[in-house]
Amino acid sequence: MAEGRILIVEDEHIVAMGIKRMLKGLGYTVTGVASSGEDAISKAESTFPDLVLMDIMLKGELDGVEAAKEIKARFDVPVIFLTAYSDSNILERVKKTGPSGYIVKPFDEKDLHSNIEIALHRHRNEKEDLEKN
Repeated sequence: MAEGRILIVEDEHIVAMGIKRMLKGLGYTVTGVASSGEDAISKAESTFPDLVLMDIMLKGELDGVEAAKEIKARFDVPVIFLTAYSDSNILERVKKTGPSGYIVKPFDEKDLHSNIEIALHRHRNEKEDLEKN
């Protein structure tokens, strides 16, 4: 069974609920659903997720790339981007945040599961390496 606490950042309610259902079916705990970048930062601060699934296009001042940058800097939480957009400008901005994954919509449960497991595994290993040194 999968383990991990995940924050979903997605401004389309129906899509967010679909992702939440998938995650719960895979055995993850959903710490919350945020619909804006500002809300994502605040929920990351209050719910301590192990990972954030971040849509790039969000309503509000901050898009997903800006929110991810802030979350990684403040809370050291891995971020996997979910997006329907894969143009080169967005990709360049995303790469600068050091993402733990990038999934293009529409995706299926297997894509989601494998990306999450790899991101959580990598993050745990990096933390262990830091603690050893």
